[in-house]
Amino acid sequence: MIPAARAAAAIEVLADIDVRRRPAADAMKDWGLTHRFAGSGDRAAISSLVYDALRRKSSSAWIMGEATPRAEILGALRQTRGLDVEALAALFSGDGHAPAALTDAERARLAAADLSGAPPHVAGDFPEWLAPQFEASFGDKAADEGRALAERAPVDLRVNLLKATRDKALAALAYLAPEPTPFSPVGLRIAMRPDGRAPPLASDPAYVKGLVEVQDEGSQLAALLAEAKGGMQVLDLCAGAGGKTLALAAAMENQGQIYAADPDAHRLAPIFARLARSGARNVQVRAPKGPADVLADLEGRCDLVLIDAPCTGSGAWRRNPDAKWRMRPGALEQRIKDQDETLENALRFVKRGGRIVYITCSVLKAENEDRIAEFMARHDDFLPVDAGAEARSAGLPALAEHRSPFGPGFRLSPRATGTDGFYVATLARV
Repeated sequence: MIPAARAAAAIEVLADIDVRRRPAADAMKDWGLTHRFAGSGDRAAISSLVYDALRRKSSSAWIMGEATPRAEILGALRQTRGLDVEALAALFSGDGHAPAALTDAERARLAAADLSGAPPHVAGDFPEWLAPQFEASFGDKAADEGRALAERAPVDLRVNLLKATRDKALAALAYLAPEPTPFSPVGLRIAMRPDGRAPPLASDPAYVKGLVEVQDEGSQLAALLAEAKGGMQVLDLCAGAGGKTLALAAAMENQGQIYAADPDAHRLAPIFARLARSGARNVQVRAPKGPADVLADLEGRCDLVLIDAPCTGSGAWRRNPDAKWRMRPGALEQRIKDQDETLENALRFVKRGGRIVYITCSVLKAENEDRIAEFMARHDDFLPVDAGAEARSAGLPALAEHRSPFGPGFRLSPRATGTDGFYVATLARV
C-alpha cells in the first residue's frame, strides 16, 4: 500500500473506533481481516498512525477546528510526524485510494498548527472531565504532564538476574542498540523505530530463554522499592500477568516464598509460562477457586504484601492511548472503591512489623495519596515509610527527589522520570 492509502485506512479505522466505542486493537484486527491484501508492514504502519492520532486526538481537533477522524489523522501527521502542508497535500490528493484533497481551510489551519489559547486538557490531550483531577495532581504543569503522556513510549526490559547480568543482556541484544535505564540497575531501554513499531523481541533468544522480560522501568522501580529479600513470606495480592512477581522472585534469589494471587483468574493465566521461562522456583500461584478462600492460610504471616492496585491506568496512556478516551467518570469512582477494598483486604495478611507496598499505574492523586491518607486515618497501626530513607535503602538514592509533595510515597511520570506514570507508597505495621 502507498502512504496515501495507509492514511485513508487509518481514517477508516478511527471512524470504526468512534462509532463502536471499542479498543483500537480490536478495530485494527477487524480491519486486517477484511483487507487481507494488506501486508504485515502495511498493518503495522496503519496501526502506528492510528495510535499517534489517538495520542493527539484533542489537540488535533483544536488545530483543525473539527473532531473527525480525518482531522485527527491530519493533526497527527502534522504534530507527531512533522509533515508540512505540501507533504500533507501530496498524501491527501484525492487520487486513487488517497483521502480527499485538502481544502483551503485545512491548508490554513495546518500551516498555523496553533495551540495558543488551548485549555490544559486540549494542550495536554486528556479528557476534559479529568481536568480537575490533573490540576489537583500537577497544578500548572497539568498540560505538560499530559503532553508527556501522549508521547510514544520506548520498550523497557528487566534483566532477569536469575539467568543473566545486565552486561550479558546488553551483549545479547546489541543489534537492537539497548541502553541502560537511568534509574533501575536491572533495566534496558530500546527506542521505538521511526515508524512507531516495536523491535521484534518475541522471537529473540534472550527473551525466549528468559534472560529479559518486557517491563517498564517504573514498574521495575516499584518492585525494587518493595525490598523483597530472601527468606521473606511475600504476597502479591493483585499479581495479574506476573511482571512484579517475577521481579520479586529475582530480587529474593529464589529464597523464601512468594504467593501470586489475583481475583481474576484470566489475568493470572499468563503467569505460568512466564514463570517457567524465568527460572523462578519460589512462587506459588493462588488462583481463585469459586467461593473458597485460597489465601486463608496466609493470615498474619506475611512480611510483605504488594498491592498492584486496580486503577484507571492513566500512567500507561503512552502505551494505551485509546484507553483515556474510552474511560468515563464512573470508572474512576469504581476504581477508588476497588482500591479501598483491596487495601482493607491486605490488612489480614500483614504481620506485626510487616509492610504493605501500595502501587498504581495512575498519575491521579485521587487514586494515590488520597487513598493512603484515608487508609491511615482508619488504621493507626500503620505508619508511612519515609521516601528518602526508602530510596537510599533500596539502592535508588536518585529517586528521593521524586517523593510525592502530597504525602507518603513516590510519584513517577514520563515528564519527571521518563517512565510510565506510577505511584509507590510503603506502610509499616507497628
